[in-house]
Amino acid sequence: MAEIRVERVTKLFKNVRAVDDVSLTIADGEFMVLLGPSGCGKTTLLRSIAGLEQIDGGRIVIGDRNVSDLPPRKRNIAMVFQSYAVFPHMTVFENIAFGLRMRKAPKAEIHTQVQEAAELLHIENLLDRYPSQTSGGQRQRIAVARALAMQPQVLLMDEPLSNLDALLRLEARAELKRLLNEIGSTTIYVTHDQVEAMSMGDRVAVMRGGRLVQVGDPLTIYDGPVDRFVGGFIGNPPMNFLAATIRAGDAGAVAELSDAGEIRLDAADGLGGHRGPVLLGIRAENIELHSRTGGGMLRGRVLVVEPLGSHNLVTLQVGGEQLKAITRPDERLELDQEVGVGIDPARIRWLDAEREVALTDDAEAGPGAGLGPPTPEERDAAPPG
Repeated sequence: MAEIRVERVTKLFKNVRAVDDVSLTIADGEFMVLLGPSGCGKTTLLRSIAGLEQIDGGRIVIGDRNVSDLPPRKRNIAMVFQSYAVFPHMTVFENIAFGLRMRKAPKAEIHTQVQEAAELLHIENLLDRYPSQTSGGQRQRIAVARALAMQPQVLLMDEPLSNLDALLRLEARAELKRLLNEIGSTTIYVTHDQVEAMSMGDRVAVMRGGRLVQVGDPLTIYDGPVDRFVGGFIGNPPMNFLAATIRAGDAGAVAELSDAGEIRLDAADGLGGHRGPVLLGIRAENIELHSRTGGGMLRGRVLVVEPLGSHNLVTLQVGGEQLKAITRPDERLELDQEVGVGIDPARIRWLDAEREVALTDDAEAGPGAGLGPPTPEERDAAPPG
């Protein structure tokens, strides 16, 4: 196993900076997730670490070796692609053994490592079959087993579960996390699915426009997004953002929300003495709805109620803006009903109204934090991944 250091790496496609001055350290045995929307540069960064893309600046260190100019076969890495890339004319055994045979490993070693990898993934009974005789989930396991059989220092995974249906993806996610915890491999996992990132990663690196925006453990990023982009990208539903104005009150600061009312804050409000326009960020599960208004609550009107079994997702009109709240499944709300909206000040994430970045930082922010929304030209020019 090995530590990975990405040091000021840049990758250009003509005039587009697909990866823009990215620095990131992945500890030995850590499971790091690269997360972001399509075109943010996460797959390009992964391919650069693998040696499938030649970087235009910076360096990549695996263990104590600078591998920036080494071909993939000399980096001691294995990669699992979004498409399984299994060979249809080879048996499952031959697919798993492929890398070892290219390395010219002894036959006894090949047999042992293929058997061990197959047993780890519970496909030892499929070794004599061809891929056409296996399911999509089994082919995904074959691809992972082929990578594990190489016993690489580093395991790179590019959206390996994206081709599975929802139920199989749920099962495979839990199984893959168990497996990687068991083998202790240093793993970099690329996904645009924030549920995968939150549930699997030791840490998550959120990317946007080729740059790192925020790096931290999943719960820190969920509760303390460094800017509006991260808060809106992480979470289902995403974090609510409401325009507010902070002013001094009789017993501390007060957050005024246009026609919706105000929230009284205490001295430990997380604003650091800031007064004036702000953005109030709040998660749906941290909002309480009441049949009566007043008493320091905001005023809201029910627009939509979506029963989801374990909870209801409620869309509200609060002043001139909409927000999402989560309620118990047995809580009955009527359309157009006036409700009180209770928000715990301790659960609010305060952002600068103009730059849309957090007024306090609870997680490591990358150099891309607070860049503002991408322009249409940037979106059109962005390469896949």
